[in-house]
Amino acid sequence: MYGVANEPSSGLKIGVLASNPDLYSNKRIMEAGINRGHDMVFLDIKHCYMKLDAETPEIHYRGGWILNDFDAVIPRIRPQLTFYGCALTRHFESIGVHPLNSASAISYSRDKLYSLQLLQRKGLDIPTTGFANSPMDTSELIDMVGGAPLIVKLLEGTQGRGVVLAETRKAGESVINAIKSLNANLLVQEFIKEAQGRDLRCFVIDGKVIASIERRAAPGEFRANLHQGGTAALVRITPEERKLAIKATKTMGLQVAGVDIIRSARGPLLLEINSSPGLEGIETATGKDIAGDMIASVERSLNWQPKTKNPGSAGVSNQV
Repeated sequence: MYGVANEPSSGLKIGVLASNPDLYSNKRIMEAGINRGHDMVFLDIKHCYMKLDAETPEIHYRGGWILNDFDAVIPRIRPQLTFYGCALTRHFESIGVHPLNSASAISYSRDKLYSLQLLQRKGLDIPTTGFANSPMDTSELIDMVGGAPLIVKLLEGTQGRGVVLAETRKAGESVINAIKSLNANLLVQEFIKEAQGRDLRCFVIDGKVIASIERRAAPGEFRANLHQGGTAALVRITPEERKLAIKATKTMGLQVAGVDIIRSARGPLLLEINSSPGLEGIETATGKDIAGDMIASVERSLNWQPKTKNPGSAGVSNQV
């Protein structure tokens, strides 16, 4: 457990529930919380375990620590740990610890199919998408999204991984059937050619878009994700795009989200909503203190006001 050694503080005790303390986003959130006068503790998801009990429910940490005295947790759950990370977040909620994003909202956002169903139910525009269980329906799925070229997405993919562009119908059939033979679930989605390998990432906190960037795919690549070699630049979004990002975040029940939007000939379309959006690309491109805005959101949720003590006096140590 990696945290803050601080003299008695009037700040909040906030846990960053994640896997890698050296990741840019996690380091920035820790730093931002310390700078605002809070006791910040990095909690490795895999080192946490739970006690379920009607009278004394608890969350424990390897080494004998009990974590019930936290004011808030900021879940930063990697996709491979979604089930356990959400279970921990849910348990924190049950003992009165405020999560920056709730377990249910994170779960919804991680299910690509369910999230698209929630968004379409609210009338939000998404790319035409097909889903089926049997390879026998492959041909109709391809027709459903307008034929080739088309996008094939693994339901559990993230950061652009598990996303394939099939440029011909035959290639689409081969990819879909190959994935189906592995008993993996996939979505088939229309390819928006006019986007030219670009999309928008809108960072939403407490119902407001606080920063936006345009992500551009690397040469020869169709995915604009920064993890796939894409680049980011400042962009001015339209009122329609802003409204779409905010409504999508509210639909998912998220307090903080990265909303990916693509510009099409028929207007902006929602691609995906990320409950643990990365900070490096958007902070670098915009120069904004997004991590600080996330901590401020926790403060507002808990009605916390800074005292006269100078923020930033906390030091970092290896134990609490």
